[in-house]
Amino acid sequence: MKKLYLLVLCIISVQSLHSQDQNVEMKGLIAKEMKSFASKMTAPNVNPNTLNYDLQYQRMDVNLDPAVYSISGSVTSHFKPSQSMSSIYFDLANTLTVSQVKYHGSNLTFQQLATKEVKIDFPASLPANVLDSLTIQYSGPPATNNNAFATGSQNGNLILSTLSEPYGAQDWFPTKQSLNDKIDRFDFKITTPNQYSVAANGKLMSETALPNNRKLTFWRTMYPTSAYLIALAITNFVKLNDTMGNPPFPFVNYIYPTTQTNTAVMSNIEWTKQIMNTFETYFGPYPFRNEKYGHMEFQYGGVCMEHQTMSSMSSWGKSVIAHELAHQWFGDKVTCGSWNDIWLNEGFATFGEHLANEKLLMTQAEFMNYLSGQKDYITSSTGGSTYVDDANLGNQNAIFSGRLSYSKGGYILRMLKWILGDAAFYQAIKEYHSRPNLAYNYAKTSDLNASLLQSTGKNFTEFFNDWVYGEGYPIYDIRWRESSNQTITIKVGQTQSNSSVSFYEMPLPIKVNGTAGQVAYLTLNNTSNNQYFVESVPFPIASVQFNYEYQILERNSTVTKDTTLSTADFEKDQFALYPNPAKSELYLKGIEKSTDFTIYSAEGRLIKTGIYQPNKSINIAELIPGVYVFKIKERNIKFVKE
Repeated sequence: MKKLYLLVLCIISVQSLHSQDQNVEMKGLIAKEMKSFASKMTAPNVNPNTLNYDLQYQRMDVNLDPAVYSISGSVTSHFKPSQSMSSIYFDLANTLTVSQVKYHGSNLTFQQLATKEVKIDFPASLPANVLDSLTIQYSGPPATNNNAFATGSQNGNLILSTLSEPYGAQDWFPTKQSLNDKIDRFDFKITTPNQYSVAANGKLMSETALPNNRKLTFWRTMYPTSAYLIALAITNFVKLNDTMGNPPFPFVNYIYPTTQTNTAVMSNIEWTKQIMNTFETYFGPYPFRNEKYGHMEFQYGGVCMEHQTMSSMSSWGKSVIAHELAHQWFGDKVTCGSWNDIWLNEGFATFGEHLANEKLLMTQAEFMNYLSGQKDYITSSTGGSTYVDDANLGNQNAIFSGRLSYSKGGYILRMLKWILGDAAFYQAIKEYHSRPNLAYNYAKTSDLNASLLQSTGKNFTEFFNDWVYGEGYPIYDIRWRESSNQTITIKVGQTQSNSSVSFYEMPLPIKVNGTAGQVAYLTLNNTSNNQYFVESVPFPIASVQFNYEYQILERNSTVTKDTTLSTADFEKDQFALYPNPAKSELYLKGIEKSTDFTIYSAEGRLIKTGIYQPNKSINIAELIPGVYVFKIKERNIKFVKE
């Protein structure tokens, strides 16, 4: 997602910049976006007045002219009540005047409310689960505070375009903005002066000449769409019709006449075909193949937006193009189910940039430099969570944090890829956006977690608690010693930059370099502090590298050769709590006598005390599923109760 406040993608046109320059550019652009966004976060994630019906179809039949800041016409809505209802609400700005509501040929009474809603009363209660419809006739100047509907000029020509994310759709048409109900089908029937072309979501059905130098343009989308992703643009476009993909589907671009003469931009537009092929390989088939993908140029300077099937563009960097295209899977097909979970849109799109950089745009050395810059930027502060708490929904700095929602969100996915391996990770995210309950629907962080468990058999509850809901990052102190029997002993210490996370359980990437150029790659399953590992390395060791391809987030970590490490220390420290996750019983290894233990909730609340008896299990059947901390003999071990 993006707007003058959301799009860090237009913010992160990063691959051609050094990391420090990237972050300076990002901060400046985000500052502009946040200023625009400040007035937007007054609406909640959900309007409770619209929860009692399913909005299945809307038809917009309106007159628009780029020379006039106004809209007039009607929107017909087909809806199915989920319960008996005597009235219905639509989100609609107060600057628009409703003149009539037609229902089965009759006029209905209605009220326009200060809450930016129109309330419509029926002559009798409507039954549940019966499809019905009505038409709202309206006109007026769209509200300006969200800048969702804008007129202006480009290269001396008039233009009108829209950008509704997150709460601007109601500023120019009556709809349902809550992130819980997509519009199953949407028709645009737009009447304009005949010198203009109209770009919009979906498939172009017809363009019809009308009397008085007017033209009717008809676009239709048959895919479920969030209200904030409904968009159009009107100007003297050059229309480029092409195909992409295998098998091919339409690739449609509506651009300014001057853009067509810019060879660099035209080359980047053509490059979209390459990144589409890459994304289809790793993400799965493009989600809207039956209609199109393409771009419509618009006048929101410095901003781009992933409008479904047709991204709106004001800049044309390849990183921007990749980001908006990735959103078609993650943000459009599967949309964040609350603004708290915006990282599910922006983190996945930023990971799309990772993929474009890795596979198409950068050498290996350049990609490593890019990742190093991202890692340093994310860990430049110890505070703030990727998930946006309810208390911060009015804080534009928290919502549209380039560091957290975008960059850290993208890096969380890189870490999941490291944990699972490439093949399992890409298969898992293909299954995530294809699940029947999520495809062309909404998702929250818990849905991604549940999908990963179903795909991989791995429970990532602890991972999400640390990296999505928690704050900060780990700092590692890694010490190693080469043994005479062709082994290496490694001790891993960890501290945390923020008290919200007690310990980051992570597989650690280690690269061991030999004196004659040999290389051994180790993965250390780090589950406790000051943990020892003994690994076989069949050659003399010259050096040890940690996080050698920036697989995980960390900062200020050290790797030290320590000749004082001993196998005796390692054997003495052989302590383990297992299984983890556990269903009903826990077992301990490395405690040889009866010892007091305590179990705390993840929030620090005492849950259980007891005495551990060697070689006997600890019953946890009564615990509710969740994350806990087991404490025994000064050791604190997190575990997950399934």
